Amino acid sequence: MGEWGYIKNRLSFSQTVETVKSLNNETWLLTMSDTFLPKVNEIERKWYVVDATDLVLGRLATRIAMRLRGKDKPIFTPHLDCGDFVVVINAEKVKLTGKKSTEKVYENYTGHMHGHREYTADVIFAKNPTRVIRDAVWGMMPKGRLGRAQFGKLKVYAGPVNPHEAQKCEVWKPELL
Repeated sequence: MGEWGYIKNRLSFSQTVETVKSLNNETWLLTMSDTFLPKVNEIERKWYVVDATDLVLGRLATRIAMRLRGKDKPIFTPHLDCGDFVVVINAEKVKLTGKKSTEKVYENYTGHMHGHREYTADVIFAKNPTRVIRDAVWGMMPKGRLGRAQFGKLKVYAGPVNPHEAQKCEVWKPELL
């Protein structure tokens, strides 16, 4: 009797068996009580490039945060970094809906007395258009060591040129509602 028969005899009527192929093509037989955890060196990370031209900031940021965390993968595990790299180009052409361009306030503190500064989104777009996307995505990431590691895989550029051509980035058009 092979391994399958041994596992089949150990199962109760309420348990079922699934055959799962791991990332290195090993076949595992899992019962419903088993949990598949990917090893850190088995996780494949891809590079995606997103053109932010005429996309709504918040909707784009939620899709980017999900891709950075790896929540779109079937091997997602909350305590592991399963996400992919995301390169955002044309960040200066992202849209804000409603009156957010004049009413949304970004705060900054210089570190000195009376150093609290408040800027509207229009001023931030003029100074540093990548900050708007980075701040929106950072607000949707978990705070802590893992969140910082996942957030480090986000690359934002104001123009259409990015230095990550060697990584063979796939073009990704997020489905926005």
